[in-house]
Amino acid sequence: MEKTELESRLEAVLFYAGDIIPQRRLSEICDSDELTIRIAINRLNELYQKTNSGIEVIEVDDGYQMCTAAKHLQVIQLYRQKPVRNILTQALIETLAIVAYSQPITRTQIEDIRGVRCEHAISRLLEYGLIEEVGRLNVIGRPILFGTTNEFLRHFGFRNLEEMPKIKEELLEKFKEEVQQEMSYYEEDERVKNASSKVEE
Repeated sequence: MEKTELESRLEAVLFYAGDIIPQRRLSEICDSDELTIRIAINRLNELYQKTNSGIEVIEVDDGYQMCTAAKHLQVIQLYRQKPVRNILTQALIETLAIVAYSQPITRTQIEDIRGVRCEHAISRLLEYGLIEEVGRLNVIGRPILFGTTNEFLRHFGFRNLEEMPKIKEELLEKFKEEVQQEMSYYEEDERVKNASSKVEE
């Protein structure tokens, strides 16, 4: 099974980039439609599997990235002399789940849902690259909003957030209700501060 010219080009640019390249961008630089790109990448992965290759092309968030085959994670980690995987404790998993299903979300909103302080958990998740700052809430104090990253998708094997497991509707509603309550608190606090400012004037 020989590579076509398109497959060879895709392999070259994905190897060179070393990061996610949007499917649309690959179509532009390779002068092929997105369906043809997808077929070519599927053929590349078939070839890699047949030849027991140490690399593969994964799909992440409407794009593609060349990476080492998942089966070789242990030997890569031995080379890097780091633990096989960052250990996700129960607290980290709970915090990450709240961010994933309620993003964008502030630290205070996360703490309201969990009922405990979350500075350490958030710090760890940021360090592991599973969450990131995605903006600030437009209220007094402008608290940081957090969301998940592409590394989160890669870590758990999702192509996009829609592939996350569905959670019970009542639990999701609880998340939304907690976030809405916190938003109402921010809005009320801002109204009080604005009213106080006017009185002082």
